[in-house]
Amino acid sequence: MSCTDSYNKQSDSKQFEQRFTAYKALFVIDGRIVDTGNDEVSHSEGQGYGMLFAAHANDRVAFDSIWQWTQTVLQRPDGLFSWRYTPCATKDTACVDDPNNASDGDVLIAWALLRAAKRWNTPSYEDEARRIIQAIEEKLIVTRDGYTLLLPGESGFDNGNGVSLSSNEDGVQFNLSYWVFPALSAFSDYSEYPSIWQELFASGISLVQKARFSSHQLPSDWTRLYKGSFSTNNVIASEFGFNAVRIPLHLAWSDTFLASAERNDVLSPFAKWWSQDYVPATLSLGDEKPAEYAMTLGMRAVEQAVNNIVNDTAPDWPDINRDVDYYSASLVLLSMLAVSDISG
Repeated sequence: MSCTDSYNKQSDSKQFEQRFTAYKALFVIDGRIVDTGNDEVSHSEGQGYGMLFAAHANDRVAFDSIWQWTQTVLQRPDGLFSWRYTPCATKDTACVDDPNNASDGDVLIAWALLRAAKRWNTPSYEDEARRIIQAIEEKLIVTRDGYTLLLPGESGFDNGNGVSLSSNEDGVQFNLSYWVFPALSAFSDYSEYPSIWQELFASGISLVQKARFSSHQLPSDWTRLYKGSFSTNNVIASEFGFNAVRIPLHLAWSDTFLASAERNDVLSPFAKWWSQDYVPATLSLGDEKPAEYAMTLGMRAVEQAVNNIVNDTAPDWPDINRDVDYYSASLVLLSMLAVSDISG
């Protein structure tokens, strides 16, 4: 490693730690990550992000505080996590108003525990991660129409196994941004059934290639698979938006994907979308109506991260302050973390 490389890594680490300090001050209350853009709720996704960031910042006090709150308030007997906590007077499990899980949160929390176990040589974190990984395998990974899918939650998204959908629609509804590709690769090393995770990874790449919509050929926040066909019929959100913007970041974060033959084909639609003079925050994929406001600060950070990893362009990371909401701040730190991981 050259002196310049060493300086850059130290500088990047310091920038991350500074932004995580601001993140804690703005969004962390006694281990609870507060979604300031969504009625001050907390959810498993946010807890997972907080744990990831704390581990990377080498902040064990913050990590343990966030993990203990998550474990005490959100974790279910099966090892997965209730997805939403809405503040109430008791400030405990009584505030959990939807016990269904969200698989992105489950994945993020397990991955954060694995990273923390390695950083601080704490086997108990790894044990907890293995328990979550096993629960995901048992309850959330299914095969439908030749694809290995990660269900967004245990209930309400799949009628292939006899579960009734509230929407009365056939097929499986999934969210491709829940495929956190580097985490899936990590899980294969800690599972008794590594092929499950390898198949889920490969299926995710195939889905990004095939489940494209509009003339821009972009993925939807939510997609339905029925009898081998993809649509955005009666899904939660049929736009390229705040969920799907994470897809290119998760892809570029993966060494396995970056070395694949599909890399350019898969990333090309995102690069073209970002190359516009004005990039709207979201795009309705049915009528191609764009949002009336531009990409958020966090979305721009995702673009910077992908461009840095793929094209080696220098990022200019935004600050995290009171003008930045929870999700944008999380995307900034997530983007910085991805670049740090890939750069080694």
